[in-house]
Parts: sequence; structure tokens; C-alpha cells
Amino acid sequence: MNTFKYKSLVTLLTLCSSAVFAEEPSADQTDDKKEKPKRVQTVADIFEQPGVLTPRGSFVLDTSFSYTQNSSNSVSVVGYTVLPSLIVGLIEASDVDRTTLTVGFTGRYGITNRFEVETRIPLVYRTDSISKRKAQTGANNNELIDLDGSGLGDIEAAFKYQFNMKTAPYWIGSLRFKSTTGKSPYDVNIDPKTNEFETLPTGSGFASIEPGITMILPIDPAVIYASTSYIWNIEDDVDTEAGSQTIDLGDTISFSAGMGFAVNPKFSFSMGLSHKTILKSKINGVTPDNAKLLQLDSLSFGANYAISRDTTINIGATAGLTADAPDFQLSLRIPITLK
Repeated sequence: MNTFKYKSLVTLLTLCSSAVFAEEPSADQTDDKKEKPKRVQTVADIFEQPGVLTPRGSFVLDTSFSYTQNSSNSVSVVGYTVLPSLIVGLIEASDVDRTTLTVGFTGRYGITNRFEVETRIPLVYRTDSISKRKAQTGANNNELIDLDGSGLGDIEAAFKYQFNMKTAPYWIGSLRFKSTTGKSPYDVNIDPKTNEFETLPTGSGFASIEPGITMILPIDPAVIYASTSYIWNIEDDVDTEAGSQTIDLGDTISFSAGMGFAVNPKFSFSMGLSHKTILKSKINGVTPDNAKLLQLDSLSFGANYAISRDTTINIGATAGLTADAPDFQLSLRIPITLK
């Protein structure tokens, strides 16, 4: 494999898989004289997936910005039905537009060439615009409700380990912990007039543990990646209008796969598909009748440009393919390797 193809391959490895392939030092190098492995950017830097490894002794500061847009339209009936064609009650139609802006500061440090630790601190701003109209009341105008919320999100910590270094496919394991530093939905007051939040939460309100594994397969000049993970949300006691209840949020099963391609040593692009199944939640150990199994599918595209050996710019766009998935997400990441 010539030098150009080798650099292209290594560049793609980190971008599309969330793991960086770092060569181990040769046997004739001594511990005192061998150089630090130099980090290269690949396809994993485009998609934020578990396992972007950092060479031993290096620190990566990854600053990110994401814009997420989601909308939904629904019709609800406050009342009951006598026959399938006869509705007794009040019909309400609503249109909700949700926008989330997140600025993230991620630090990664390579303990060894195979093992790294990571911490992510997100700052979140959310805004909802809700338009409601009650039918059968003669209302001529929609009722407009604007909500927002901002603050610290849920801080995360992760550990990542690359199992093999010399033979493909490469396997990377990860373990991620999510805290409850963000404002919980159960800590926000409900407006009795609108039955909506007074301010929007910035966190989920529940801690979680997420083990995962990623596979990277180089096929010159491209790289194929696949990953899977399981998010276990830890149940907790919360105070609700019905009193103290034990809430167990539905766990999430995730799968994703895709490919990356290096155009030249400085520029690469990637595309991938991801699927998430969110299991039904439970209250006091019982699954409510209205609990719903959610299926989220999305299509992602990304591009990576190396400004210098230690700094890159990654732009990614994600489009939702199912009704439950966010409509659109645009992200910008600038990872900088500090020696």
C-alpha cells in the first residue's frame, strides 16, 4: 500500500468508526526514545459514536456545536367516543416546533495507545413553539405558546479500549456514564393554565450506563464501520402530581453502520445509517397502557477537513427517517490535539 493510500485509510479509520488506529512502536525502539504516536483524524470524528481513541500521553479538546430541529402535528380528543364515527368531547389540534442548540466541550486523554478516558460537558438551549386550536368552540385564532430553557446539560464520562491493533477488523469497546446534572423534567413546574412546562428541562433526569462495541474494517481506499450499544437508564423515585413514584425509563438498543472514503490526505467524507429502539417505560414496576415502543432511524452524512496535523473541522448532517426521530440535525466539531 503506497503512502497516499495508507494515510487515506488511517484518516478514514478514526472518522467513520469512532476509533483511531494507532500503530504500536516497533520492537527496536526503546521506551525512552520512541516518539509519541501522532493522532490522525478519520471518519469517527464526523459521527459522534463511542470510541475515538487518543494516543498515549496526548490530550484532545473537542469543541462541538449542534442544531436539532423537530416538529410534530397531532390531534387529540378530550372526551370519549360513543361509536367509531361519533365523538363526544373537545377536539384539539396542535403543531409543535422544537429547537435545541447544544455547545459541547469534550476532553479525551490517552492513557495508552489502546485505552483512553473522556469527559463531555454540554451547555443546552431549548425552545418550543406550540400552536393549538380547539375545534367546536368557534375559535378563529390559534393559541400560541412559546417556551424556552437553558443551562448545563447532563455531564458524561467514558472509557474506551481498542482490543486489537495489527489485524483487521479492529474492535473497540466502550463504557459511558451519563449523570443527572441537567435540569430534570420532574424539577420543572407545570403551568396549570396551559398544562405545559413553565421552562424547558435541559437533562433527562435519570442516570444511565451505556456499554458498546465498534468494528472497523479497512477496504482500501474505504473503511466500513458498524457499532452497537445498549443504554440502561437507572430507575429513580421522583415526585409527581400523583405523589412519589418509581420511574423506569425505557432502555435503548442502538445499531449503526456506514462507510468513509478519503478523497485525499486532507479531506474525507462518510455516510451511515443508525437505528434506535427505545423500550417501553415503567411506573412503579408496571408498564402503562399508553406506553409506546419507539423506533428511531436516521441517515447521516459527514465531511472532514484537516486544517493542520493537529486540528480538523468536521461537519455532519443527520435526517430522520421515522416519525419519532428528530427531523434534522446539523453539527460542527473542531477537535484539537494538544501535545
